[in-house]
Amino acid sequence: MADSFSVAGALEDVKDYYTAPLHWDAEDWLYFGGTLAVIAGSHEFDARVRYHFANGLDDGLNGGQDKNSLRDALPAVGLIVGTGVYAGFIRDPDGYGETWSLVESGILSTATGEMLSLAAGRERPDASISSDRWRQGGDSFPSVHTSAAFAIGMVFAESGNDEYRWIRRILGYGIAGATGYIRVKENVHWVSDTVAGAALGIATARFVLDRQDKDRHTDLAFQPVKGGWQLNYSVRTR
Repeated sequence: MADSFSVAGALEDVKDYYTAPLHWDAEDWLYFGGTLAVIAGSHEFDARVRYHFANGLDDGLNGGQDKNSLRDALPAVGLIVGTGVYAGFIRDPDGYGETWSLVESGILSTATGEMLSLAAGRERPDASISSDRWRQGGDSFPSVHTSAAFAIGMVFAESGNDEYRWIRRILGYGIAGATGYIRVKENVHWVSDTVAGAALGIATARFVLDRQDKDRHTDLAFQPVKGGWQLNYSVRTR
């Protein structure tokens, strides 16, 4: 069962999300190291993939303008809106909780992606033909669109009951993969940007999915009810 929106729970999630590496075990660090290796390996293909989609080494340079940024974000946002609207239509408390999980996953992945891209400063492939221009004031690495799409898409795919799991997975993972592909195809991200974005999104989704079933000691929760909203405060004991 997905949790409803909780102010105290949301703040706790943010704290635990950003301090999670402090509690990683050997297996977690092994996965992290493997992810870095995959990202580094994909970096070797950045130039040739750019050459393929830009139809030449010097083509596709437009000063780093991302004209389709909003359009490319809409499919993932549509999963959130669609889930929320459907939950409201059938008045499903679990649906409200799932909607919040999608929002939380999107926010956490987007915020983290923006911070990492600011720190990396990598120039986009439509601003430079070199894939090694880091700390240049760019915002290419990782792909925030891909990160958010995978975070939202995976939570959507793996939430709810199993009755329509195959449909959820086709939609969730399909939108995530298509978002990463289109960002590379349109020459606004290097392929390694999207690999890193996907890794961040998947890690964020796993965190949110794990938190759905976590018991909290206290909750301050707002839940939609007929004719308005209901405020609940509860103390849970183990």
